[in-house]
Amino acid sequence: MFKTFKEDIHTVFMKDPAARTWIDVLLFYPGLHALWGHRIAHALWKRKLRLLARMISHWNRWCTHIEIHPGAQIGRQFFIDHGAGVVIGETTIIGDNVLIYQGVVLGGTSSQKGKRHPTIEKDVIIGAGAILLGPITIGEGAKIGAGSVVIKDVPPEKTVVGVPGRVAGEHAHLLVDLEHANLPDPVLETIQLLLTEQKKLKDCLGRLESSNKK
Repeated sequence: MFKTFKEDIHTVFMKDPAARTWIDVLLFYPGLHALWGHRIAHALWKRKLRLLARMISHWNRWCTHIEIHPGAQIGRQFFIDHGAGVVIGETTIIGDNVLIYQGVVLGGTSSQKGKRHPTIEKDVIIGAGAILLGPITIGEGAKIGAGSVVIKDVPPEKTVVGVPGRVAGEHAHLLVDLEHANLPDPVLETIQLLLTEQKKLKDCLGRLESSNKK
C-alpha cells in the first residue's frame, strides 16, 4: 500500500505542472486525498466490510467534495485535477494512467444490479464537466472534451466532443497530454465543408452560364 501511495504522489508531479513540493502535494491536493481514501475504502469493500467502507467513502466526500463509491475499481497513476464535483459510480472500472478534471460524472442509467457504469481504459483524458453514462467503454487513449455528454462507446484513440458526444477526430497517443482543451469542433467542421462544397457548385454554375452566353 505504501508503494502505491508513493506512486500516487509521483503521478501528481507528472500530470500537474503546478505541483512544486511534496508538502504541497500532501496538504493541498483533494484529488489525491480522495484517491487515497478510496483505496482504503475499496480494500475494505472487497473484504465485505461494506458499512465501514461506506463510512470512509462518505467522510471522503465530505472532506474533498469528490464522491467515489467504494466498489469502483481504479488502476495505477490515476489523477483527479482540482476535483470538486467529481462522481464515480459503484461499477465503474478505470484503467491505468487516466486523468480527469473537476465536475466529471461517471454515472449509471439503470436501477438494475450489475454493470451499469462506464469502463475507462488506460491513458484516457476526460475534460471538466464531462458526463459519461451507462455501461459504456471509453477506449484506450481516447479524449473526452469538456462539457461533453457521452452515452455510447468511444473507440480507442478517438476524440469526442459535444452533447450528445460525437467522435470528432483522432490524435497521437501520448502518455501525458495536457492539451485537452485543443479539441476539434465537429459542427464547425461540417459547416465549413458545406460552405466549401457550395462555393464549388457556384463556381461550376458560373462557368456553365459563361459558356452558354458564348
